Amino acid sequence: MRILITNDDGIESPVLPLLAAWAKKLGEVTLVAPKVEQSGKSHSIDFRNEIEVKKVDFLEGVEAYSVDSTPADCVRFAVNYLERKYDLCISGINRGYNLGADMCYSGTIGGIMEAVRYDIKGVAVSTDVDILLDSEKYFDDIYNYFVENKLFQYSELYNVNIPHPEIKGFKITKQGGIYYSDNFVHKHDDMYLQEGEPVVIKENGLGVDINATTEGYISVTPLARYKTNFEALEKLK
Repeated sequence: MRILITNDDGIESPVLPLLAAWAKKLGEVTLVAPKVEQSGKSHSIDFRNEIEVKKVDFLEGVEAYSVDSTPADCVRFAVNYLERKYDLCISGINRGYNLGADMCYSGTIGGIMEAVRYDIKGVAVSTDVDILLDSEKYFDDIYNYFVENKLFQYSELYNVNIPHPEIKGFKITKQGGIYYSDNFVHKHDDMYLQEGEPVVIKENGLGVDINATTEGYISVTPLARYKTNFEALEKLK
């Protein structure tokens, strides 16, 4: 198996070496991650400016590159310049949850959304800030859950969130609503800063990613590569 790893927290993320070492058990690993943090960059790319790319010493047996751009551009470099085919793209492990409607802003999600353009299956993984380095102990469980339930037969893309502090099991979930508050804060003169914090607006049942994760379950949400509303399309046709 050929595995591509990226993230949006940057090449210096302390959990990246743990993920890469674990992924080596599954096959050949290539790591292409942003030079600096790219949180909130979603699926954006930079096609107007030159992009710095450096091959870096990372981990024995893992070819690694630092890209001064977004996670989507990291994937584009890994596919288009390195000219390799990958069986799986793992994006993360993200520092902080990617839940509900707010996942549309996520560079972590953007990485796998770019991967699936090249027909690469993708898994985005996020966890609570406080247990980022402890998330390693759940890698085998998550992988086994995917294999045992043959999840990639049903969807090419998944968003996974590992809860804090204890794991009760797994839940297949749908995307929920608002998870973070959104505020513009006036700092000085004409300068403003966007700030937010978890507000956890729950819906009914554990079949929603926000509910499942905040109740102690690893939420596994299948995502779609296309934005077309196919139900509406059929009716309109």
